[in-house]
Amino acid sequence: MAVTQVVGILGGMGPAAGADFVRLFVQACAQQMRARGEPVRDQSFPEHWLAQVPVPDRTDALASTEEGAHQPLEPMLQALGRLAALGSRAVAIACNTAHAWHASLQERFPQIELLHMARETARQLSAQGATGVALMATEGTYRVRLYEQALAEVGLDCHIPLAEERQTITRGIFDGVKAGNMALAEQCFSEVALRLAERHGPVTIVMGCTEVPLGLQGSAAVAGLDLIDPAQVLAAALARRAYGMDQPH
Repeated sequence: MAVTQVVGILGGMGPAAGADFVRLFVQACAQQMRARGEPVRDQSFPEHWLAQVPVPDRTDALASTEEGAHQPLEPMLQALGRLAALGSRAVAIACNTAHAWHASLQERFPQIELLHMARETARQLSAQGATGVALMATEGTYRVRLYEQALAEVGLDCHIPLAEERQTITRGIFDGVKAGNMALAEQCFSEVALRLAERHGPVTIVMGCTEVPLGLQGSAAVAGLDLIDPAQVLAAALARRAYGMDQPH
């Protein structure tokens, strides 16, 4: 049986996305076992911990100049401390926008490798030979240029939706997935994805909010589009760390 290390997942942003990330991680671990030629057994999965904590809205915090309890950093630090105390050697954040605080979190816990969703995704897109990329995300993620910077590091440009399209994405996230209205989420996300493909051609669409795949994947309307789920990329990266397959970047 393979020797594994303890890993953690920082979730709660929102809880449905955190729970879905565990599913993606378990799938990625099973793939690791198959790739090693090992049987998929309960005992071969690595020890992993999910911290689902209430975290203030990340986009609202990034849009505000005030300081105080509305900031997401403190509860994320507390959760990361718990994951560290449980022995986690690597941790994935199950929220794109929360990566705006990645540097502060990593600085406070240097003993943990805190994976970076956008950089992992950019590396995979580069390895796959992607030429065109479009991003569906929260306003907070657009504000901090999370994916634009990560993609630029590997030589890729990133197309951003128009203002009204970004509003439609926001509606799909909050009034759709977070409110449990998955039909509305699918409608909103599909509309924007199709517009991006029509305007920019055969681009790879980055579903850069963990709510977007929950409402978009499986939609017949976007069956022909090239979609990439950063949460799935991150889950695979965390599984590789758990099995000692990757060294820190």
